[in-house]
Amino acid sequence: MTAIPARQPPTARGVLLVHSSPRALSPHVEWAVGRALGEAVNFDWSDQPVLSGSQRAEYYWEGVPGTGARLASALLGWDHLRFEVTEDAGFGVDGGRWLHTPELGIFFAQTDTVGNIVIPEDRIRYAMETAGANALELHRELRLALGQAWDDELEPFRTASDFNSVVWLHKVG
Repeated sequence: MTAIPARQPPTARGVLLVHSSPRALSPHVEWAVGRALGEAVNFDWSDQPVLSGSQRAEYYWEGVPGTGARLASALLGWDHLRFEVTEDAGFGVDGGRWLHTPELGIFFAQTDTVGNIVIPEDRIRYAMETAGANALELHRELRLALGQAWDDELEPFRTASDFNSVVWLHKVG
């Protein structure tokens, strides 16, 4: 009789983007992420030019499906932390995207194999029912379902890397 090899759990992968972390919090972020992954991690931190005194980091991770949710949960509730976690969709497994800002809290959306947000049918029906014939309300509901407020708040932090300069526009008058 031949032994059947043990089935390996499917591997998930994704990215953790810490858009801004106060310097004093950065080692704690590494510790929390390492604990969620079950192994020590070290980030390559760089200054975040959008917010003085803060740092940013990117970390590519691998784990079992659901690791993205564990990472987001490990970082949830830290008021001065802005982050984004993605988990790629795999064979028979949905992907996910978690966004967090101090002002808005956490947002989660399911993603497809190319990273697009998937809005469930019931959420679309709710948006249509809530909006009725009001097109502006439907637009607002769909923007909420897509996490647009989180994207709007995180966008300046995403684009401010070592290779991009930040241009501040000031309202005059």
